[in-house]
Amino acid sequence: MRPELAEPDERRIGFRRHLRPQIVRGEAVYLIGESGVTAIQGTHVETLAPLLDGTRDLAAVLRDLPAGLTEDMVSRMLTRLAAAGLIGRRCEEDGSATTEATLAYWDAAGLDPADAVAATTTSLVSVVALGDLDRDALVDALHGNELTVTSGSGDLTVVACADYLAPELRDIDAEHRAAGRPWLLVKPVGAEVSVGPFFTPDDGPCWRCLAARLSANRKAEAHVRRRCGQEGPAPRPLIGLPSLTAMALEIASVETAKWLAGIRQDAQRSIWSYDSLTMKVAQHEVRARPQCSGCGDPEVVARRTFEPVELVSRVKHSCDGGGHRSSPPQEVLDGYRHLIGPVTGIIKEIRRNTEGPEFFNSFRSGSNIAAGEGIDGLRSALRADTGGKGVTALDAQVGALCEAVERRSGAFVGDEARVRGSYQTLADRAIHPDTVQQYHPRQFAGRELWNAAHSNFQHVTAPFDDEEVMDWTPLWSLTEQRHRLLPTGMLYFGAPCPPSVTANSNGCAAGSSLEDAVLQGLLELVERDAVAIWWYNRTPMPGMDLDSFHDPWITQNREVHASLGREVWLLDVTADLGVPVMVAISRRTGGEREDVMLGCGAHLDPRIAARRALTELNQCMPMVCGASDLNGLDVDVRNWFENTRVADHPWLAPDPAEPPRDVRDIGYTHRADLADDVRAIQRTVEDRGMEVLVLDQTRPDFELPVVRVVVPGLRHFWSRFAQGRLYDVPVQLGRLPRPHGYDELNPIPLFM
Repeated sequence: MRPELAEPDERRIGFRRHLRPQIVRGEAVYLIGESGVTAIQGTHVETLAPLLDGTRDLAAVLRDLPAGLTEDMVSRMLTRLAAAGLIGRRCEEDGSATTEATLAYWDAAGLDPADAVAATTTSLVSVVALGDLDRDALVDALHGNELTVTSGSGDLTVVACADYLAPELRDIDAEHRAAGRPWLLVKPVGAEVSVGPFFTPDDGPCWRCLAARLSANRKAEAHVRRRCGQEGPAPRPLIGLPSLTAMALEIASVETAKWLAGIRQDAQRSIWSYDSLTMKVAQHEVRARPQCSGCGDPEVVARRTFEPVELVSRVKHSCDGGGHRSSPPQEVLDGYRHLIGPVTGIIKEIRRNTEGPEFFNSFRSGSNIAAGEGIDGLRSALRADTGGKGVTALDAQVGALCEAVERRSGAFVGDEARVRGSYQTLADRAIHPDTVQQYHPRQFAGRELWNAAHSNFQHVTAPFDDEEVMDWTPLWSLTEQRHRLLPTGMLYFGAPCPPSVTANSNGCAAGSSLEDAVLQGLLELVERDAVAIWWYNRTPMPGMDLDSFHDPWITQNREVHASLGREVWLLDVTADLGVPVMVAISRRTGGEREDVMLGCGAHLDPRIAARRALTELNQCMPMVCGASDLNGLDVDVRNWFENTRVADHPWLAPDPAEPPRDVRDIGYTHRADLADDVRAIQRTVEDRGMEVLVLDQTRPDFELPVVRVVVPGLRHFWSRFAQGRLYDVPVQLGRLPRPHGYDELNPIPLFM
């Protein structure tokens, strides 16, 4: 029986349709395809290749073998070619409307073309077009790929919308999840069009997972809508080109066909966007949120908060740059890079601040939630952006990533653990907010005038009412090994709360492990406590001998500042806790303004403390590098730059009565374990009658460990003037003969 007379349902063998064989005798059989050329060498392959034209089944190939080829040899060659994906089985397509190009497409996709065609032509597609979008245009695009559209429930639904946050999508997602049907999103309008993701019930993220990320990245829009008393996404002008819309719908048709044919790829979980103005195509991964109210466990965050925080042994694997970490910076960046992205990332981008020398390694990573809401919170100024610093660009990028995640993890969402009550009813577990906020009674008396004259960072709350009912959140006491309570509004940015409590970033930290994060949070508390005691008492402190560090980076840092017409020095402001705390100060040596800038750093290793202070200084330096316009800065920063000269504030300069300190004279014991460092600081704090509390704020969908560490009694470096360490420690350390009075404290708020 001749091959062309074989039964229509017999399977034939041939090279894949997307490959065209070209035989070069004595050299190779070349298979030419869209993605390149594959060479198959061997005399026997050259002889066999003409038989693999898709007109023969296996019996016919063996029957027509030329001399020199045996059935055993051919079987082995066919097995190898099939394993390499170069040949496949074909069926008779006589009379089919399907083009050879379509069959070749499915071949290139690694599918059996006959099965793919059967799947795409027999499956049903539902179509939904929201708002003013043209449903018929989407239907026509689907018909172009021989897909069957139904007015009822299909095997897949394609939903076209103008905004991925359209409120109608919530119900569409819920209906499809309940019915167990997948659906695909497409945005065919705008200068940037998007296709994807596919949503598959019980497998992968749902629309609410996507909406949570998109909403969080529209902070300015949400502010405007809220101020106008409006809900939902802001309507946008309908822009685009007919050809651009048609292109997006055609791509959605292609993706629909691929899905129905059986193709499953990780990329189908992503949004694919095309920016027609820049011709850039981008992939935006959509990940499931374990705490999602639609497809996850919305109690997971609260449940974890009610569990103990247990520190385990965590060996240090990175001791360079700006601290001791449980993972090296490149590993952290690679492991959490998926959190960076303009659409579904929690950080739109990490970019270098180009104002000032590249040496400064100052990177920004978005708006600072801790800066507050309103127009001031949306402006880009000191502390209005999250950012990173470091000796190297990599250190700074990782720092920028971690700070942005830290702030987002500390933002109130609504699924946090909360206990309702008043301090009076919860006093057996609750910690009085005054022991943490530490406002002086006289600050309450003049709070309205003070708040009007200063930035949000220096905000003075209303007096706390012990009988007022509010939400409280548990923290784990490392000291007492039990949960204690503080108002939720003090622990999460944006949480509903009375005007007597407020949240700030003091003690918040992210790290490559829980122990890493707790250590960084503790160090920040120690740093700010020591800086506040120095700043508000204005006591002269000894300078550090920069040459004693024998650090080439510190030497180069001085040279860079000198090239900008500035001088830089370090003060040792270490207080009674024994953890080295340093302040780096830089001033302009010529010009009308000195533009005095400072940075702070604390670490058990004094060399790391110095680097941290200097890198924080450098992080802030772009603000004064060649800039003369101060209008974009908040009032406290502007007043500082306009009015401060070191000669008028001699406590900013090294104490002339003491020789510069040699770093080698500062005691330091290296420990290989981060948990041991935490316990060492904890013991010191507890010896002074204070308690260490930890709130694990790690978000399950971010995964990067984030904590808030609270030590009632330690001071913030903003204007908080209650009695306590601010007055007592300078006397205990011999810096002052008696405690300063309230009116003797520095009236200038620390603006950092």
